[in-house]
Amino acid sequence: MNFKIILCFWFACLVLGPGNLIAQDQNIRITGTVLDGSSRQPIEFATVMVGNKATQQPITGATTGADGSFSVEVQTEDFYVEISFIGFASRKIEDFSVVDGAVDLGELSLSNDSQMLDEVTVRAEKSQTEFKLDKRVFNVGKDLSSTGASALEVLNNVPSVNVNIEGDISLRGSQGVQILINGKPSVLAAEGGNALGTITADMIQQIEVITNPSAKYDAEGTSGIINIVIKKEERKGLNGSVSLNTGAPHNHSFGLSLNRRTEKFNLFTQLGAGYRELPNDSENINRDLVNNTTIFSTGEEFRNETFYNFILGTDYHINDRNVLTLSGNFAYEVEDQPSQTNFSYVDAAGTTLSEWVRTENTQATNPKWQYELQYKRDFEDSEDHTLLFSALGNFFGKDQSSEFFDSTVSGSDSDGTQRTRSDFQEAENTFKLDYTKPFSKEFTVETGAQYVINDVSNDFAVNNLIDGEWINDERQTNIFEYDQKVFAVYGTGAYEGDKWGLKLGLRVENTDLKTFLINTNETNDQNFTNLFPSAHTSYKLSDAISVQAGYSRRIFRPRLWDLNPFFNIRNNFSIRTGNPDLQPEFTDSYELASIFILGKTSLNFTVYHRYTTDVVERISTFENNVNTTMPLNIGTNGATGLELNGKYTPNNWLSFTGDVNYNYFNRKGELEATSFDFDADQWSGKLTTKLKLPAGFDFEVTGQYQSAEQRIQSRQSDQVFADLGLRKKILNGKGVLNMSVRDVFASRIGETITDQANFYLYSRRQRGRFITLGFSYGFGKGEAMEFSGARRHH
Repeated sequence: MNFKIILCFWFACLVLGPGNLIAQDQNIRITGTVLDGSSRQPIEFATVMVGNKATQQPITGATTGADGSFSVEVQTEDFYVEISFIGFASRKIEDFSVVDGAVDLGELSLSNDSQMLDEVTVRAEKSQTEFKLDKRVFNVGKDLSSTGASALEVLNNVPSVNVNIEGDISLRGSQGVQILINGKPSVLAAEGGNALGTITADMIQQIEVITNPSAKYDAEGTSGIINIVIKKEERKGLNGSVSLNTGAPHNHSFGLSLNRRTEKFNLFTQLGAGYRELPNDSENINRDLVNNTTIFSTGEEFRNETFYNFILGTDYHINDRNVLTLSGNFAYEVEDQPSQTNFSYVDAAGTTLSEWVRTENTQATNPKWQYELQYKRDFEDSEDHTLLFSALGNFFGKDQSSEFFDSTVSGSDSDGTQRTRSDFQEAENTFKLDYTKPFSKEFTVETGAQYVINDVSNDFAVNNLIDGEWINDERQTNIFEYDQKVFAVYGTGAYEGDKWGLKLGLRVENTDLKTFLINTNETNDQNFTNLFPSAHTSYKLSDAISVQAGYSRRIFRPRLWDLNPFFNIRNNFSIRTGNPDLQPEFTDSYELASIFILGKTSLNFTVYHRYTTDVVERISTFENNVNTTMPLNIGTNGATGLELNGKYTPNNWLSFTGDVNYNYFNRKGELEATSFDFDADQWSGKLTTKLKLPAGFDFEVTGQYQSAEQRIQSRQSDQVFADLGLRKKILNGKGVLNMSVRDVFASRIGETITDQANFYLYSRRQRGRFITLGFSYGFGKGEAMEFSGARRHH
């Protein structure tokens, strides 16, 4: 479509004015009907322009009605007609017959044109943030932050949200965040899966950032909720896209997305396959300050994965008011985890007494099944009057075996062989019912219930090779059973006027948790009921300034691996284990936020306070140069913070987005008559610069800084790192070439120092630079996508 011609047409209409469009005696009436060429449905509001053949300038025009019809009059026979509408290729008619002062063009079909859509509308559609009553809404546009990208890339451009190199999502620096799809748990957002990376930016309508969730949402997750709202897809026919990626270290993948829509059904499928390597360099120092002996260890670990992922589902539109959705996901991973660690044992005089190498060979298979069933009913009185039932279930299994070989290099004999096996199975089912009823334009009530069942079994064993015979280590062998059920009911009431709104809610949750160590007959049963109130209000001072305040009570239940008491013996001098007696954290969260729209600049300023009880922190115990860390509940933490997000777009080829977060916290706690009271602060900053370069290239660079953080026993060092990306559309916008570099300067280093009275610990870990090259192509009415995937957490 020629956009300039349409602008000229509208300008001509304004100049001519209504008075000049009054029919004259010699006028010729032009009529016709405009239809969608694929669906044969009428197109409303299509532009009908009549132009002069000699000058090629607009004469007059009209728009089509609800039935696609139009009628327009001209005073000359030397004219042509051009029909256009956003999303369709323009059609020009020059051959016609004038009969009795009239031209009947009949039915005029328009065909789809995705390139035209990109040229006309995409450039004006930019991502932006706005306030709602209890959330911030990031409306996904077609700027570089989303074009040709995956959901993970879009999330990384949302203020307060960060996606790290392994696909882990954090909100305000915390990974205790819950990911929802259309307001509910989903197969596509399950932790540790690859499916979230296959959601393309063109599928996303908006992303809701809920840092202080209302009682409607699960009380789990202290840092909040991210809700990805998928567009209501209306494009009929077959749509899809395919992508290929390669990278260094090895990161190769293939993704395919297909969607077929009819009047009743929307069939969708996604599949992906690939191979990735995740190297990790590590360095550890364990120093006994009583005996002045030290264990030094340096090594390189790999987590190599071959993965397959398949999603199949359908939306069945029973009628205009009832929709049924059923989908399933199967994922399968084959893991290979080779590692080699070099050890040395040094005495007080600095003499090396022994050196040895520990080599690991770990193999694992991880099958995973998931299902999702959803029924939604819309009521006739209001589009917001809805009933939604959803069921989400998943099963994850891990069959893993490891062998460890210690080989002496010098000094005393350190030879030894160990092996471990793990048979892990987890099943989780979530059932949810939500009902929303608007009683007026301003007042809405929500109520519902949720039931979550989580059942886990982990059969774990360690064996040592002694005199040619495998001997079971009973201290590290057991069967861990974990059974948790959470039942919740909630209710909220909201008033939202043109300027001011208020939302109040209450959620009641009962948690029934049982853990059982079968071999040693150790049990831990917990049953508790908690109230989670919430209150939110917002006020719009003007079109440019809005304020928002909120309160909620949250819970962070111990994760499975925090409770599981089994040891990770990859480095048998630095061991992590769980604590089956761990209690949940409870947080009272308050915040006051404001948003300012100042011309080309938008600012979001937030003040927040969080008070947490029974804080979970990993504590080190040290014996015989072996450091064992275990999570414990230690005291309280009060944190007060300031967050500033801003975006400045001086012109259409340059933009800056910044995010600064500062918080001061006060820790109080005691363990074994030792006080852990202290005050500290921390801050982080992120700046993203986006450039539109010549030849259709888009460039993006992000720099981040995370300050040092004081913990109860240790101090986490600061980090500074940068990521960049380059993207170019090809093949009339249907294809996308992209390159990304994560941690450009290989400066993202995790360093922890623990300096206690009796021992000193130093830990350093680094993954290094990741480079990815990709090509994506959209076919049908699909758009190019990028296939990505998160690393598993199991």
